[in-house]
Amino acid sequence: MAVGDYDELLKYYELYETIGTGGFAKVKLARHILTGEKVAIKIMDKNTLGNDLPRVKIEIDAMKNLSHQHICRLYHVLETDNKIFMVMEYCPGGELFDYIIAKDRLSEEETRVFFRQIVSAVAYVHSQGYAHRDLKPENLLIDEYHKLKLIDFGLCAKPKSNKDYHLQTCCGSPAYAAPELIQGKSYIGSEADVWSMGILLYALLCGFLPFDDDNVMALYKKITRGKYDIPKWLSPGSILLLQQMLQVDPKKRISVKHLLSHPWIMQENLCPVEWQSKYPCGRLDEDCVIELSVYHKHNRQIMEDLISLWQYDQLTATYHLLLAKKSHGKPVRLRLPSVSGEQTSTSLLEELQLAKHWTESNDVESKPLTPILCRAAKKKLENKENVCMPKSAKSAMKDEEHFVLPIPKTPVSKSVHERGILTVPNPPPYKERNQCKEEILIKSTNPEKSKELPTAIISPERRCRSVELDLNQAHRDSPQKRKGTKMFGSLERGLDKMITMLTPNKKKGSTRDGPRRLRAHYNVTTTRLVNPDQLLAEIISILPQKHVDFVQKGYKLKCQTQSDFGKVTMQFELEVCQLSKPEVVGIRRQRLKGDAWVYKRLVEDILSSCKV
Repeated sequence: MAVGDYDELLKYYELYETIGTGGFAKVKLARHILTGEKVAIKIMDKNTLGNDLPRVKIEIDAMKNLSHQHICRLYHVLETDNKIFMVMEYCPGGELFDYIIAKDRLSEEETRVFFRQIVSAVAYVHSQGYAHRDLKPENLLIDEYHKLKLIDFGLCAKPKSNKDYHLQTCCGSPAYAAPELIQGKSYIGSEADVWSMGILLYALLCGFLPFDDDNVMALYKKITRGKYDIPKWLSPGSILLLQQMLQVDPKKRISVKHLLSHPWIMQENLCPVEWQSKYPCGRLDEDCVIELSVYHKHNRQIMEDLISLWQYDQLTATYHLLLAKKSHGKPVRLRLPSVSGEQTSTSLLEELQLAKHWTESNDVESKPLTPILCRAAKKKLENKENVCMPKSAKSAMKDEEHFVLPIPKTPVSKSVHERGILTVPNPPPYKERNQCKEEILIKSTNPEKSKELPTAIISPERRCRSVELDLNQAHRDSPQKRKGTKMFGSLERGLDKMITMLTPNKKKGSTRDGPRRLRAHYNVTTTRLVNPDQLLAEIISILPQKHVDFVQKGYKLKCQTQSDFGKVTMQFELEVCQLSKPEVVGIRRQRLKGDAWVYKRLVEDILSSCKV
């Protein structure tokens, strides 16, 4: 990759492996440096977007406006001359589509749990005036708590007048498209979404599509007729709901409003679907604001004003990720790097707790615990010297008293940022309480840079490393440790040379280390074989017969198919892996590009042809 395009991104994120690709984008796993939280970064090349560039703008605008527990959250948007980066919530469970493949089909009970979440997300989207227009299992991700998150708003529409405004554009995936849409008629977006949800429900319950054909025109004829097979395992309630959703006439189709309290939806729940957003609206989390205040050395009111701008920059991302950490029961803490010539403070939460104890023990009247300016900084602000901040923040600073910190009972522990590049020394001891003049300063900034956020300067090479990196090595490689272990350097080098001489060289492409050990997952197919090399050889012998090109890297095969004109139509991975419980060999599969159901049929054909 061209590092120049990634310079700004790498100030804030460590990039790891690619976890997905699309027609004009790829998605990489990454880690937000300040919070340590994993994120997914969608990377798009402006030069190859062409006519799809407006679609990207539509998606970004929609995701900024939509905030819901079942919609993938947007954290950060960066744009350079050549690239657009969308930093989003990471969902390790992958696509709902892959989950359906692994299960063959879902039980009615599990389908109901998932479908209630889909109805909740779509009802919210419609309440905000949007129609998604591309609802399918590939656009629903599973997070770490097995909850669904709706993605890909590139085809969404927000009519200018109201949600009943008729649309004209035919878009989305053909197998999920409503009859009125493929016939070229004007249509209402919310009604078309209900049809797509009916296709989705059928796919969950049956494991295949109600309308399917390799020939697009034949597919359209099936859709416009509205006739589909009803498998014998479907319950009467499921059949009725599908009939109500897959009505060819949109005026006879059930509405999302009636779906919320449909008897099949409410079965075993006894309550309608909750579609309202559970995210707090207009109220910032105090712990997150305080932690950001101490990091940026801002007054709390200023910090709240800056966050509330919601510019989807580094500050927005850091706030949302801190909030996510808190909701998952993790400490609301940032990784605070030291900056040359400056003393990095402890977490403001700890300081405020100490301050509260001191004021209570000294019968001092309790005041709002906010970082206070020293007189010099306050004077500068009043004179507007090199400072740019909201008026509300300036007015809040008038008549403030000095905020004196007490003597800490325990020394501040050392902190090492990632690989020990920057370290935080212990702060000097505080003065006696009566003589203490310690104050929390507001760092003056130029107006042009008032929204820039400081961070440690770490080279891109150090950030773009494997996710398996042992972070404990950072402590072992820190400057303090190197000084103490210098005397052992020559001995260690000698041992390294000895180990190198005794270790046999590996041939290129050798797989003698064995396959990766993975936990059983829904995208891993177990086999009867116990020899991974035998399974790998079996797959390699089958791929040419299925007209699949591949590149081997150890036990991983990167596969692709091409059209008669040489255009890549499908990309996916097959990896032989070792499952620890039980001790068997499996095949991990992952779709990277191409039609999901074509991929499903191809992979099933490959695996059924292997003697597994």
